[in-house]
Amino acid sequence: MSTNTVDNNRKVTTRRLVEMKARGEKISMLTAYDYSSAKILDEAGIDVILVGDSASNVMAGNVTTLPITLDQMIYHAKSVMKGTKRALVICDMPFGTYQGNPMEALASAIRIMKESHAEAVKIEGGSEIRESVERILSAGIPVMGHLGLTPQSINKFGTYNVRAREKEEADKLIADAKMLEEIGCFGIVLEKIPAELAGRVAAELNIPVIGIGAGGQVDGQVLVMHDMLGINKGFSPRFLRRYADLADVMHQAVGNYIQDVKSGDFPSEAESY
Repeated sequence: MSTNTVDNNRKVTTRRLVEMKARGEKISMLTAYDYSSAKILDEAGIDVILVGDSASNVMAGNVTTLPITLDQMIYHAKSVMKGTKRALVICDMPFGTYQGNPMEALASAIRIMKESHAEAVKIEGGSEIRESVERILSAGIPVMGHLGLTPQSINKFGTYNVRAREKEEADKLIADAKMLEEIGCFGIVLEKIPAELAGRVAAELNIPVIGIGAGGQVDGQVLVMHDMLGINKGFSPRFLRRYADLADVMHQAVGNYIQDVKSGDFPSEAESY
């Protein structure tokens, strides 16, 4: 049963997220990459499903998010859309599809919207990608920004440590967030930055600010589904709360199945035709 009590059956849109922020209702957001998982999340009452480029890690087994392609992201987003009725579905634009070329960024975003039927895109970066964001927005495509730790830039940072601890980087993050709101983004994800800074950004913007490792003063939270369900047990940052231990549940279930097959217990007479 869903714990969401406000307009639970009403379709979530970019406009509704702004309304939720205005009335102080926190926004719940999780990743999904396939039909079955998206259907479960949607029926549970999640507000936003992010088809994250984290699929590169948890679905494809890559070390970073960089290798995943636009075609792969479209495949995942299309699958998620088929399992979703209420939640807003946002698709990450993968590395190499928007940096440095606004027209390529527009073409990539149009492909995502046309081929997957996703309802918005998310894009990493601030002032350095302004032209790409503006070009996408000019086509009427909703854009969510992403600041702080931007995993697509991991080779530039060289670390997944907390970002924007120093004043110069914090000032740039605030300026970038205000710029993204000004040019028309409907929301921003802040990843792995000090809670006080994230709270300041959320307070100074009218658009929703969703945090991951950014404290509780923002307008909502996002986690990777495989992390919070305990499917991916090799990732344990401070900001992660595990709500289940599905890796152990699945391991035990598979073990029981193997044992029953080997012993001849499965299938039983009742399970045969």
